[in-house]
Amino acid sequence: MTTAAAPTGLLAGTRPRILELATATPPLSYTQSEVLDLYGISDPRVRSLFTNSAIERRHLTLPPIDPDTGRPRPESQGELLAKHRETGIVMGSAALQSCLKKLGASVDDVGCLTCVTSTGLLTPGFSARIIRELGLPRTCARADIVGMGCNAGLNALTAVAGWAATHPGQLAIMLCVEACSAAYVFDDTMRSAVVNSLFGDGAAALAVRADDDIHPSGQAGGGAQILKFAGLLITEALEAMRYDWDEDQGKFSFFLDRDVPYVVGAHAEQAVDTLLVGTGVRRTDIAHWVVHSGGKKVIDSVMVNLGLTRHDLRHTVSVLRDHGNLSSGSFLFSYRRLLDEGVVRPGDLGVLMSMGPGSTIETALVRW
Repeated sequence: MTTAAAPTGLLAGTRPRILELATATPPLSYTQSEVLDLYGISDPRVRSLFTNSAIERRHLTLPPIDPDTGRPRPESQGELLAKHRETGIVMGSAALQSCLKKLGASVDDVGCLTCVTSTGLLTPGFSARIIRELGLPRTCARADIVGMGCNAGLNALTAVAGWAATHPGQLAIMLCVEACSAAYVFDDTMRSAVVNSLFGDGAAALAVRADDDIHPSGQAGGGAQILKFAGLLITEALEAMRYDWDEDQGKFSFFLDRDVPYVVGAHAEQAVDTLLVGTGVRRTDIAHWVVHSGGKKVIDSVMVNLGLTRHDLRHTVSVLRDHGNLSSGSFLFSYRRLLDEGVVRPGDLGVLMSMGPGSTIETALVRW
């Protein structure tokens, strides 16, 4: 196995590493057919879109049934923002508590909390609210990354790793909280149908710490060392994925251009090559690929352009199947499945990849 170069942009001898992670979802999940039937959708084009999405189930937080129509009642933007807050606090708290339990740590050990979301606006943000909810130290460093979309988990991890590197021995948490059920418009357009067929609710918490216990082999005492980050902004596709105000509906609405899979796929190779340049690592040296579950066509496009196999992206595919697109936390759900599989070995190299608005591809190189 090729040995990766020293971390780029991080302090020598205090390499941040991913210690543990945990996920959480709302209690209810629905098959695609159940969602279609619940909303009384009979349009064959929309039904085909849902049932051919490679998604079997999604955890969703749907509104109560309207007794007059027998359908989920419409939600105002105010109600959606309240759902974002309430669902997010519950999911985020559960994921963070589970992560700390797996790690054998307590809330008092957390020195930094960075929260990520794109499914609503909230001030104070999730970081302050979850610190209060769980009783984290009031001196905890915190930040909220809002509105960056599905790629934001790796943008946040860059910041979290940087904080950990300058605070060796202290525990930092990245928490992705995405209540996608709070960010939708329901109308008769195929544009909305694409979005409504894809996203699910979920939260994921990841613990990072930089330690000095680096063995002569270069391996840390446990967990995956974060070696390098790289990002690629595709400015010519700036409007291909966007979340903006829908004047007709009086709500924020997400838009996905039909060319998104091809834009991402066409630039995936450049993004990974940028990550690996100067490390001495080749693509063939990567043992594990942890990729955002952006949708069936996005996954297929990345697979083809990077020369990967279905096996390489098995966890990405299975997360899409069982949860849909979970926005910023999707790749962490895949990461959790990789760890649970028990196939990772010391010295293995991995690439983490997320994609989102900008259009953006974010990557990280890690070594177990």
